[in-house]
Amino acid sequence: MQGSHQETRMSQQPPTLVTSRDAVAKIEHWITLLDDEAIVRVTRDSDVVEGVVAVRPTIEAFRNDAGEEGHNALLRLDAVEPRQTPQYVWLSDVRDIERLGTD
Repeated sequence: MQGSHQETRMSQQPPTLVTSRDAVAKIEHWITLLDDEAIVRVTRDSDVVEGVVAVRPTIEAFRNDAGEEGHNALLRLDAVEPRQTPQYVWLSDVRDIERLGTD
């Protein structure tokens, strides 16, 4: 069941398509901070989440329903505590990333 949930999340369209060079560069910068198995605190506009980077995300191209092309990247944060579920974060929504250590 968890595998199908992950596939659904990974195939979602991002809420924001990034098109400017500056916005793409910002996503690329965030990616450099997200080493595999790094423990991070990610600040978004609406909240703060912590977790273990499952695998370094990659920037991808997407098209919205209107056919416009843009970019984004989806970060999967695995739980620090065994009972927590993985969290997914679109890097276009990130305001800050703080490295807390490694798993």
